[in-house]
Amino acid sequence: MTQAVFTGPEICAREAHEVVAMLKAGEVSPSELIDAAMARIAEVEPTVNATVTLCEARARGSVLDQANADHPGWLAGLPIGIKDLMPVAGVRTTWGTLGLKDFVPEESHPLVHRLEARGGVVLGKTNTPEMGAGANTFNAVFGATRNPWNTALNAGGSSGGAAVSLATGELWLSHGSDLAGSLRTPAAFCGVVGFRPSPGIAGPGPAGNRFSPEAVQGPMARSVRDCALFLDAMAGFDPAWSISFPPPEEPYQQAVLRADEKVRIAFSPTLGGFAPCSAEVEAHLRAALARVAAAGGVVEEACPDLPDLDRTYRTLRALIWASGTGRAPEAVQRHYKATLTQNIRQGRDLTVDDVVDAQLAKSELFDRMARFLGAFDVLACPVVGLMPGPVEEEFPRVLDGQPLTDYIDWLKFSFLSPTTGLPSLSVPVGLTEAGLPVGLQLIGPPRGEARLLQVARAIEVACGGPLGPIDPVIRDR
Repeated sequence: MTQAVFTGPEICAREAHEVVAMLKAGEVSPSELIDAAMARIAEVEPTVNATVTLCEARARGSVLDQANADHPGWLAGLPIGIKDLMPVAGVRTTWGTLGLKDFVPEESHPLVHRLEARGGVVLGKTNTPEMGAGANTFNAVFGATRNPWNTALNAGGSSGGAAVSLATGELWLSHGSDLAGSLRTPAAFCGVVGFRPSPGIAGPGPAGNRFSPEAVQGPMARSVRDCALFLDAMAGFDPAWSISFPPPEEPYQQAVLRADEKVRIAFSPTLGGFAPCSAEVEAHLRAALARVAAAGGVVEEACPDLPDLDRTYRTLRALIWASGTGRAPEAVQRHYKATLTQNIRQGRDLTVDDVVDAQLAKSELFDRMARFLGAFDVLACPVVGLMPGPVEEEFPRVLDGQPLTDYIDWLKFSFLSPTTGLPSLSVPVGLTEAGLPVGLQLIGPPRGEARLLQVARAIEVACGGPLGPIDPVIRDR
């Protein structure tokens, strides 16, 4: 049935939507894809440390009933990765912390159930910083994940393992999650697409805090079209989910196929002075958007006022840490790194007035963005304002010579989307002279996932993407 050309490295390099079409046509089997993925993982893992827990036997034992495919986003037996913050039944799930290093859940997260029901085959868990806190992926259980474009550098976080698994061709699709750019930052650093959807689109919020709209699940892929495929597989109403919405009438994949160059983009390299951006990143993004304009798009430099964004986001974020990770048993919390403990303490120190002020400011910020995006398809800005640093550096202390105040100060471009509940993504826009990928962040209107994906596809085409996969570039420094 299967020709030799459809096995090994060649099949790993293909885009996910192509492989799903081959699965549906009977040109390749899920078992053969597992073989190919396992071979690629064995080849690159010693260098990058991305897919840290494998569950090959479980994957091979999955029963794929094609007759039960319930949606156009069905994955047809495609192997996928799940971030190690999300339980998968019978598979070691550590959250990257020593207190849970041997934990094996009996029940999967609801999103895992959905993906498996739609043909996804979970092949492994991808690395994350401890409890997902931080934008450099390392922990005391598995160690650090390295950037495949330069292994001396960090891969971003907290979905760093997911991004690297895609960039190196270990997996075709990999799940991520996002609070402070946790799937957007590693996507930008690793040259893949990371999509933070609106709350309720891709599964429930954190366990025990299901109504929280700030922390969401989302798809990661090598291309915009593949990202739309994965989002289709995640989307849909479930009455058991506290925040849940029906899928769109037109699948996201179909919307992407209708994308054209006629896009209207507002661009702000600093979000109106809110966040610093290095000269290198700004120059690269301006050059990329010039290509979009040359292809027929409209790019204008504009940004709404964003009052109290920093204070508001930090308050909402601190609440999540205090109500979630900060409620873990002492046997778990005693292992936490200093920055994680600091996050929890900030949440516990909040006053009622802090919380009320944040809720009011959040509403005002949403109104401002909704009005602003009435005139544009998206607001474009950096994902992060600097290039990746050394893998040993937990977080940068300076940006273009200017000091940064704390461990999330360099992530300020990520604050707007979770604060307002607006969808956002990171799309690769080429390589620097040093051979490193750069991502452009796009923030869309309320429930504007389809148009956001279309604009991302127009940018991807104008910038010659997608980029990968690649063999890791091994560097000492």
